[in-house]
Amino acid sequence: MQEIIRQILTSRVYEAAVETPLEEAATLSLELKNKILLKREDLQPVFSFKLRGAYNKIAHLSAEEKDKGVITASAGNHAQGVAFSAQKLGLKALIVMPVTTPQIKIDAVKAFGAEIVLHGDNYSEAAERCKMILDETGMTYIHPFDDKLVIAGQGTVADELLRQSAGKLDVIFVPVGGGGLISGIGAYIKALSPKTKVIGVEPSDSDAMYQSLQADKRITLESVGIFADGVAVRKVGRLTFDLCRQHVDGIIRVSTDELCGAIKSIYQATRSIVEPAGALAMAGLKQYIQTHGITNQTLVAINSGANMNFERLRYVSERTQIGEGRESLFAVTIPETPGALRHFCSHLLDTINITEFNYRLADRSQARLFLGVAIGSGEVRDKFSARLNQANYQTIDLTDNELAKTHLRYMIGGRSPEANRERLFRFWFPERPGALTRFLADMGDDWNISLFHYRSQGGEFGRVLIGLEIPDQSEQSLKTFFDQLGYHYIEETADPAYQLFL
Repeated sequence: MQEIIRQILTSRVYEAAVETPLEEAATLSLELKNKILLKREDLQPVFSFKLRGAYNKIAHLSAEEKDKGVITASAGNHAQGVAFSAQKLGLKALIVMPVTTPQIKIDAVKAFGAEIVLHGDNYSEAAERCKMILDETGMTYIHPFDDKLVIAGQGTVADELLRQSAGKLDVIFVPVGGGGLISGIGAYIKALSPKTKVIGVEPSDSDAMYQSLQADKRITLESVGIFADGVAVRKVGRLTFDLCRQHVDGIIRVSTDELCGAIKSIYQATRSIVEPAGALAMAGLKQYIQTHGITNQTLVAINSGANMNFERLRYVSERTQIGEGRESLFAVTIPETPGALRHFCSHLLDTINITEFNYRLADRSQARLFLGVAIGSGEVRDKFSARLNQANYQTIDLTDNELAKTHLRYMIGGRSPEANRERLFRFWFPERPGALTRFLADMGDDWNISLFHYRSQGGEFGRVLIGLEIPDQSEQSLKTFFDQLGYHYIEETADPAYQLFL
């Protein structure tokens, strides 16, 4: 018997975790023409599967290792799993968390009696501080995913799935970050039910496992997306990568909009709200059905966690319509003449529901509309866009344009004739006091801010749009400033939405 299977069957998970239900989403099953089952790991005591692996590892420590206390770095569910497990076993626990960690998660870890050290703006900086403390104190480190006992603890999910379904499962969809959960599930399922497919799901902007499997070696991402923060991992584990190569049938990548649509689908099925990473499996399941056109199969989505900031729900709700294929965004140019707007609406939008309509005078020859309409699929969008173009309205589809969806649709004012040599950048600022002040102080008086937009989205990082007037011959100093600042950014000066509206 494989070692990992033995460790799963002899785990000590149930001293702390519970066996979670496998529930059918009846309405969703009818809609998607397959039997859809949800594995409710959001019902664990810490609202996440992470408790399984953390407790199994800590419970198997030697007496000497336990006496030293346990330490880890985490911004979320692993931190709570370690803190809960340490409290259960009467051990000292120290958790290093980024300063940007939402208060709800900090409070949860404190409630379990763990000591917290807040350091850095992201997980990487917190992990570096954790290593320093580890070297100083000699405490016992609990890895979030790349550990045999952690993987085995997560693998108990697969044991429950086979018992609860009598082994009648066609595909299991599993969220992937570092790979601990899918490694345990994949190894167990392929040993006992080899015909069942195990498919991982990653955000398209945090796809370290997908890229690693494609390259047949572990890849380190330069940056990771921040929406599904629970799986924001730049490099997967050595053990988890090897197990995924052996036992996983494929990896699906999904967009932020698809994640938001999946959160809504789970809410409608269970009346519970999962975090973005917790909805990954559902998003992958829905994409898989649409892509392959399958029917009458039994599909499982792992609801992996429900530690959602309430403030983030506004952002999720706003993006859900696009994620479900019920809204599309367009930039439309019409003549700036009396009656042109009325003619456009009455002749082309009389049978389509308008979800958003923004306009501001730009010049006396042409008017630019920011238009939202209640249509979704790519084919319908293409037909609508072609219809507008045939009527001599220049049209650009902005449905997949992140600049338009995150910033532009909330901005007013239009173009400024006074903005000279303007360059546009999207930044990810840590959600912490002083982040903007630091940016402005470091920038000094070299460049003028000509545009600024920020809107809270309830995450660990805020999305900021900045226009800067850049003097000639200052390219190198600008790049040096951005590199020293250390915030992730993308230049958007060439984006068509910016050119049309700002």
